[in-house]
Amino acid sequence: MKRAVLFLVSLLLLSPTLSSFAKEYTLDAEKSRLIGSLTYHTVKKGDYFQKIAEQYDIGFLALMESNPGIDPTRLKPGMVLTIPSQMILPYAERKGIVINLSELRLYYFPEDSNKVHVFPVGIGKIGDSTPTLISTISEKRHKPDWYPTKDKREEYFEEHGEPMAKVIPAGPDNPLGDHALRLGQSVYLIHGTNQRFGIGMRVSSGCIRMYPKDIEWLFNEVDIGTQVKIIDQPIKMAYQKPDMRLIEVHSPLSLENHQQPSLLPFPDGVRNFLGNDPHLLELLEDYIKAPKGIPMQISPGSYANEQEPPEVPEAETL
Repeated sequence: MKRAVLFLVSLLLLSPTLSSFAKEYTLDAEKSRLIGSLTYHTVKKGDYFQKIAEQYDIGFLALMESNPGIDPTRLKPGMVLTIPSQMILPYAERKGIVINLSELRLYYFPEDSNKVHVFPVGIGKIGDSTPTLISTISEKRHKPDWYPTKDKREEYFEEHGEPMAKVIPAGPDNPLGDHALRLGQSVYLIHGTNQRFGIGMRVSSGCIRMYPKDIEWLFNEVDIGTQVKIIDQPIKMAYQKPDMRLIEVHSPLSLENHQQPSLLPFPDGVRNFLGNDPHLLELLEDYIKAPKGIPMQISPGSYANEQEPPEVPEAETL
């Protein structure tokens, strides 16, 4: 895997920047939580995973997850890739910004609108995890300076043998990109990037990272005081009338490098949603072992339980 990532990074350094587009979905008047429809991409000569991810404004890992068994370094013209452009909305208030860590997505619900805008994001790497929280946008900064932490400066010195500047001004060497949104009084930002690789992955020091075009759009749309809720829901569930249950499974976040994601705990609401049918639980276990990150029909027939899945535990407020 490391060899594959290095190969893809080398492709990025040789390739021109691609523009992404905001994914806008219309919310169902009957409050269905299923949005969008799956898209399919036929690989052309010169295509590679990052290029395709940017073309459809999706995350790198999301594209890998929805196409199991396909080596991202060995694409061939004529291959058909599933684009994860259909999803179940996370179980959260449809207000402001909602970031679901496990699916590496940001949802923006404009006020007094029946639309939702969905973007891929990069989040904190293992050891620098992005926390779940409830906050608001407290500051908007265009062309922000970057103040690397002491640990970051020490890490830079160890790697390069020379000191790192305490302040990095806006420009090509600034990892914040051209736009930044501060969350409350915390150190956490939603910001752009000076690198193409890393959106839709766990790569940051805890902040939320977006494609430059996406953060520019969001920066111009949101106001100071906009609510931001960061949640972690690796399993999302929805009833789709008349008699269908859907489930969308993402790899949960490992806390340590050696931890097996498939062995991590899942929300209690899953059993309520599926009932005690051993066949359905076995089917869910298969989905958990090999998550595809797209809505799957878990069963035809009657509902197991007519109630919505319970809310996740309240997050820290910043």
